[in-house]
Amino acid sequence: MPGPGIGHSIRKRKFKARGGAELAFTELGFGAAPLGNLYRPMTEKEARATLDMAWGQGCRYYDTAPLYGLGLSETRINGFLRAKPRDGYILSTKVGRLLQLCPPAERSRPNAFFETPSRKEVFDYSRDGVLRSIEFSLERLGVDQIDVVYAHDVDVFTHGSAEAADARIREFMTGGYRALSELREQGAIKAFGAGINEWQIAERLAREGDFDIFLLAGRYTLLEQEALTSFLPYCVEKHIGVVVGGPFNSGILATGPKNGAFYNYAPASKEILDRVRAIETVCKAHGVKLAEAALRFPLSHPAIVSVIPGGQRASEVRRNAEMLSVKIPPALWRDLKAQGLLRADAPTPR
Repeated sequence: MPGPGIGHSIRKRKFKARGGAELAFTELGFGAAPLGNLYRPMTEKEARATLDMAWGQGCRYYDTAPLYGLGLSETRINGFLRAKPRDGYILSTKVGRLLQLCPPAERSRPNAFFETPSRKEVFDYSRDGVLRSIEFSLERLGVDQIDVVYAHDVDVFTHGSAEAADARIREFMTGGYRALSELREQGAIKAFGAGINEWQIAERLAREGDFDIFLLAGRYTLLEQEALTSFLPYCVEKHIGVVVGGPFNSGILATGPKNGAFYNYAPASKEILDRVRAIETVCKAHGVKLAEAALRFPLSHPAIVSVIPGGQRASEVRRNAEMLSVKIPPALWRDLKAQGLLRADAPTPR
């Protein structure tokens, strides 16, 4: 169905899950955290315009989570997807947090998500917690099936220490993981995995369980490729899919190395600013914008099925689609490698 600004052909990548389900991810997905009023309030009109633009540009993969706006992101997706054919898109959400009603002053993350319902997040990766989370998400989303379910944030970044992360991983692997495995066997979900910020934790999970797919945020980008050390090769070996979240590393690969640029959810250090400045210089020498190279780069790896940058406005969604269609000269990637700004073993677009 045509939509605003259509004119870009976003290619699809077919992926076969462990249970036999076949999923066709669009290379450009829609990360729905901004729909939860991330960093700024978004009106209902703006939210719908942003979603309409994504659909119009050809995006057919939508990722959300209960955390995003404390349920607001999921409920905004509800009205949008209700009129779409259910077999015409892929929908993923996450488990590991339950939302509890609370007084307004106690709501979670007031400095990240604005004007949200009064809810507080409660971590729960147990079997019961995961099943309840899926049930609540189905209601908020207004669908009969969620295609992909990710265990959300079983990592050190979220829980504060390796010991705390280990405890959550054990809770998940002995509880929620088994529930998701059963749901996949029953066909209630098509695939499951984990959505996390650390490739080391993703690899640990991949080796401990039978996962279909991981959503890795910010750890395989034009700026950093340590995931090539062992995680991504293991994914290729075991036919595990990877969705790349945060391809702009919280903003710096989109804005460039300007003062106040963000990297990994915090102001970038001088070292990061200098490295991005060097990458941007090479891009400019080839007539390519830094953000264009950053968005295209991850898709060169054979394990990657989609890249999901966030879109705060319809114009940003349109710009992402436009950038993905830009042809980038192979010499740019060669020069980045020659200058030590890109790992020599990183696959690059041809």
